[in-house]
Amino acid sequence: MRPPDATVTAASASATSAWAPLKHPAFRMLWAAWLAANVCMWTSDVAAAWLMTTLTTTPVMVALVQSAATLPMLLLGLPSGAVADIVDRRRLLIGTQFWVAAVASTLWVATFTGLLSAPLLLALTFANGIGLAMRWPVFAALVPELVPRRELGMALALNGVAMNLSRIIGPIIAGALIATAGSAYVFLLNALLSVLAGAILLRWRREPAPAGLPRERFFGAIRVGLQYIRQSPPMHAVLLRVATFFVFSTALLALLPLVAKNLPEGNAGTFTLLMSAMGGGAVLAATFLPRLRQRTSMEAVARGGALLQAAATLAAAYAPNAALAAPAMLAAGMAWIATANSLTLAAQTALPGWVKARGMAVYQMAMMGGTTFGSALWGQVATLTDLRTSLVSAGLGGMLALVITGRWRVGAIDGADWTPVRSWKDPELAVPIGPYEGPVLVTIEYRIDPARAKEFGELMSASRRVRLGNGAVSWELFRDAADPSRYLEHYMDESWVAHMRQHDRVTGFDVVLDRQKAALHLGERPPEIIHYIAEPVRRIKLPLDPRLRE
Repeated sequence: MRPPDATVTAASASATSAWAPLKHPAFRMLWAAWLAANVCMWTSDVAAAWLMTTLTTTPVMVALVQSAATLPMLLLGLPSGAVADIVDRRRLLIGTQFWVAAVASTLWVATFTGLLSAPLLLALTFANGIGLAMRWPVFAALVPELVPRRELGMALALNGVAMNLSRIIGPIIAGALIATAGSAYVFLLNALLSVLAGAILLRWRREPAPAGLPRERFFGAIRVGLQYIRQSPPMHAVLLRVATFFVFSTALLALLPLVAKNLPEGNAGTFTLLMSAMGGGAVLAATFLPRLRQRTSMEAVARGGALLQAAATLAAAYAPNAALAAPAMLAAGMAWIATANSLTLAAQTALPGWVKARGMAVYQMAMMGGTTFGSALWGQVATLTDLRTSLVSAGLGGMLALVITGRWRVGAIDGADWTPVRSWKDPELAVPIGPYEGPVLVTIEYRIDPARAKEFGELMSASRRVRLGNGAVSWELFRDAADPSRYLEHYMDESWVAHMRQHDRVTGFDVVLDRQKAALHLGERPPEIIHYIAEPVRRIKLPLDPRLRE
């Protein structure tokens, strides 16, 4: 099972209709494929979770279905984000659809023939998760290509609608098929829908991006993505908060099949009811989240949602029947979407476009890492104690986590301008330089009033984060020992093409920072910038001068 969607649902400030992005054929096609794919995801999750309760009675095995589904997103999150930034995204997305179809077909055959066992179910659930892990960053990176910038917020909101609708439709379809035909036919339906979605994508003729700099290499893209996250304090807060939230909140979803089964007359229909109630809560919350954000901060919404989620977990633990468990699940769905949505929005506002797929992949890794660990943890607690003890521990732990993480606030740079601004002039070259020649050393000389050295140092600390975050392999600031007003900033890129990517990655935030540094610079001319290219030196063995031996 998956946590409710964390796709941004903030309404656009524009007066344009919320459905405007669907006027674009490419986005409409991709949205339909996304809806079908997520219906498959939820039907598969429900069928696998319920099927595991028929194969074993061990709570930890039931909870491990959640872990097996999310572990690939933890392991492959960053590689999938790097791939999404350097290959043909259309082909990659199509490939993931047919991979998921092949896994669903295998599940259908194994279930229909009676060959399915608990370990095999976990293995195939893991294989299905591989396709989903590769698909999510690709989709996240494609959406901005298909709609105008002014409609991007609405397009993300529509993606949230698709995910939330699938959370209701998927469990209902799965529950109906399980009750009437059996779990095998859920997997057969998934295979057919995945093939249909793949066929829709095959009809899409994506226009290739204009040729520019060579594509980043795989391991280099991973390094730069991680380096950007390392230099981004707002992302540190988001990653910590999303991981801790999902460690505790996932207990309810991971153990929900057992909650449903332990209720009076609990069966597959009860499980479907509780899942649908959770999805309904998420859809309900999505309708008023934009207005709520206008009245309060992103941080307040995230904390309020996490507190409500913990309370809903406690309520579900003590619910005596489905009539009382369903409202608890409704509240859990509202809380989950409010918190996860706010954290996702905070991550997106902290990421410029060039690293968004990789940054959101790391976000996905933190989210799925918390989910995977939490599912296994609370399943083991339920095995060693009982179901209620596990849920109560998770609910109280979630409240405690809110207190511990109070200093890490999200949305600290909400409103920062990450729009690409090609404001840096390309260096004038006296000789041609190949794209992979290097390393490249860049020096910038400043003249600063010693009385303003502290202010300058704060700006240079921000400059360090920008240079390293954009891919530089090293950065230093030097002060002239003979002249305390003279400073030299230098940073190094691994090649000429890597340095030119620094030019392409300049954002409005960087431009403001450059202006602030230049404002402190003394002198009639602006700070002097010099580019150096590494000169290969031939290594030869020189004969030792006989006089040096004496």
